Amino acid sequence: MTTASPTSVDPVPIPLDDDPGGGVLGGRYRALTLGIVSVVLVIAFEATAVNTAMPTAARQLDGVSLYAFAFSGYFTSTLFALVVSGQWCDRRGPLQPLFTGIAVFGVGLVVAGTAPGMWVFVAGRSIQGLGGGLVIVALYVVVGRAYPERLRPSVFAAFSSAWVLPSIVGPLVAGAVTQHLGWRWVFLAVPVLILLPLAVMGPALARSEREHPVAKGGGFDRRRTRLAAAAAVGAGLVQYAGQRLDPIGLIPGAAGAALLVPAVLGLLPAGTLRAVRGLPAVILLRGVSAGAFFSAEVFIPLMMTSQRGLSPTLAGLTLTSGGLTWALGSWLQGRPAAERFRVPMIRGGFVLTVVAIGGAALVLVPAVPAWVAAVAWGVGGLGMGLTIASVSVLMMKLSRPEDAGANSAALQMSDALGNVLLTGLAGVLFAALGGGSVAALHDTAEGAGSPGAFAVVFLTSIGVSLLGALLSGRVRTRT
Repeated sequence: MTTASPTSVDPVPIPLDDDPGGGVLGGRYRALTLGIVSVVLVIAFEATAVNTAMPTAARQLDGVSLYAFAFSGYFTSTLFALVVSGQWCDRRGPLQPLFTGIAVFGVGLVVAGTAPGMWVFVAGRSIQGLGGGLVIVALYVVVGRAYPERLRPSVFAAFSSAWVLPSIVGPLVAGAVTQHLGWRWVFLAVPVLILLPLAVMGPALARSEREHPVAKGGGFDRRRTRLAAAAAVGAGLVQYAGQRLDPIGLIPGAAGAALLVPAVLGLLPAGTLRAVRGLPAVILLRGVSAGAFFSAEVFIPLMMTSQRGLSPTLAGLTLTSGGLTWALGSWLQGRPAAERFRVPMIRGGFVLTVVAIGGAALVLVPAVPAWVAAVAWGVGGLGMGLTIASVSVLMMKLSRPEDAGANSAALQMSDALGNVLLTGLAGVLFAALGGGSVAALHDTAEGAGSPGAFAVVFLTSIGVSLLGALLSGRVRTRT
């Protein structure tokens, strides 16, 4: 992959703007903004709803033993699709991969919703992952090509805001649908919702393609495609090994690492793992922030049910505050005056994440009220909103036009890898310290797990967040 130099980059060209003072909902950009935000909204609703419907689906399909693969199948296929989408966008523009991804995502929903057995269900989830990977990279490229630089922070803020409503009502709606209509309708109803954003943004996106034709052509890079396949298979094997937690699991774990490490080194910008100044550090910090936050978040509902006796519904609502404040953080970084404080906002976001994880961990002390975790996670959501959106803005700013797709794919890959690797590490630590298997997170009795196991998981996430804060200054290029 050709990446922008960390010390000298060509800016992404600013599109023609008939209304220089207008915003993302101004006349020129309104249809495109509403369309792409609607796509994010649909994907966000599906993501939150699936978590609610999945246990019922696995039981009715007699596939509880394959429960984890319904998630890992989505993830591994997404890794492959991210790289394919990046190349496709750079060579043909984002229109084709975006609409293809939406169609493939819809096909995956139908396959999963009509699955006669668990293996077909897992296949449907894997097809969804292919579509989701194509879509998310294409959306980032659309932002870089169709919007002037001054509006991109606001668009990324809108992306985050699109997750707020699904994070609040998604589990409730999915639970009601699962109970009264059946879990299959959680999947089969979503493809219909995709039609509206397609109709809204289609003409505006086609106009943007005409105004900004892609200079690069040709076929796909076969080497990068093979590396993407190796990364996906390697990540799947590592996840499988982490779920086994026995000596036999060392074999797929070693094989997965042998595939994953060289693939990651070949797919991410040179110097990413060394936090080289500029784009490599930006890409790395995306994975660090996502991994630290979500590896802690996955254990909070379990802690609330097993250590404090909350119902699953109340335990899940503990995380709702994070979704609301995430949108607030994204909105704050999108204000015009915030551009001068991009690096402090990223560092501050990591510090807020540290405070949030530490605050949530205090609930392990019986004298601390359970609601403290909800307040703490609101602080963490604010930090993530500042960090994630700011990192996305910097990635676009440091990307040459012909590399926007590849760099967007690298950003999303870093996010996914940081999430799965740090969550996997947390799961291993949790089980090793007497917490029990992470595979049983959705079926845990009160009193299960060890407070010490939770504490080690949270301390690990805090350490990773502190590392992110220390590295934040490296997103600044030398002048």
